[in-house]
Amino acid sequence: MLDRLRDAIGRRRRPAAETGPGAASVPLTFVAVSERQPGDLFQRRFELGWPSYHTWFLQAGDSSRPSYVACREAIRTHMPELVTTYERVVELAGGGDAAARMLSCWCPPPYQAGCSQAVFSRPAPVLVRNYDYDLARFEGVITRTMYADRVVVGMSDCLWGLLDGINDAGLAVSIAFGGRRGSGPGFGIQLVVRYLLETCTSVAEAAVALARLPVHQAYNVTVLDALGESVTGFLGPGREPALQRMEAVTNHQEQIDWEEYAATTATREREAHLTALVHAPGIELEGVVRSFLEPPLYANGFHSGFGTLYTAVYRPLEACVDYRWPTSHWRQSIGSFVEGEHTVGLSVAPEPALV
Repeated sequence: MLDRLRDAIGRRRRPAAETGPGAASVPLTFVAVSERQPGDLFQRRFELGWPSYHTWFLQAGDSSRPSYVACREAIRTHMPELVTTYERVVELAGGGDAAARMLSCWCPPPYQAGCSQAVFSRPAPVLVRNYDYDLARFEGVITRTMYADRVVVGMSDCLWGLLDGINDAGLAVSIAFGGRRGSGPGFGIQLVVRYLLETCTSVAEAAVALARLPVHQAYNVTVLDALGESVTGFLGPGREPALQRMEAVTNHQEQIDWEEYAATTATREREAHLTALVHAPGIELEGVVRSFLEPPLYANGFHSGFGTLYTAVYRPLEACVDYRWPTSHWRQSIGSFVEGEHTVGLSVAPEPALV
């Protein structure tokens, strides 16, 4: 099994070259791996991903990123529960300075994604989200781990961080970019998601963590637990965290701060659509999920770095997630995790003609 998964990770290619004019669909292979603690599989993933991550991390020059001492101290200060795992992933990465700094996720380069997310509670609480991002920068690896005290299943990013996930207590977390320019001292949101799922069992515990953890950019983090409690944290450098119960969240916070980005991603329109959807009389979960697989929530502008890579339906009472695409689905759960591959065909909009 280990050799087969190594091969699957090695074969995975980002098909950006196929997304030019006239391309209607491109294949994307997701790989699911289970590794209780970082080990051989993590090392293999690092070896394959490091060239791209190294280029991304140092895109503005080595001096633009914090020192290893600062990165290590940030983990020790804010996330002491993850220190042992951090030291392990750095060791597996070869102990290099740049790798250790990148893996800390402390003050990484800025980036913007899209994303829509909603909490729906009829009949049981679920968290549904679309992840909209650049196909060429997507890992596509689903992991099952136990880095601290909890079993966690989620979508990997920055090799040990998570874009979204669920733990064995039924706590589910997902993120959306907050639609504000600028960055500051703080963690990349991927490690914040990892931290919440490793250390929290309820929305109340997650809210305390969200209120104190510094993040480097504006992000909206939605958390749902098995009791049906939920909270969305509006986070970002230079502002106090705002924690609210919200059923529909897209890519702005209390107001529109970046008009060009808001218009490009249709964040207002998606939020209005989602709000109406979750409050529609008689709407059932499958109807909500289908809407995530269609415009305006579903995006296929991969030529501009903004396409829906997957829809995730997190079910806290079952401690599982259903990954959905317009033509297929793949269930993974805490108790029944299936290692292997799942290939989907992503519909790609034609690239606009030059005029």
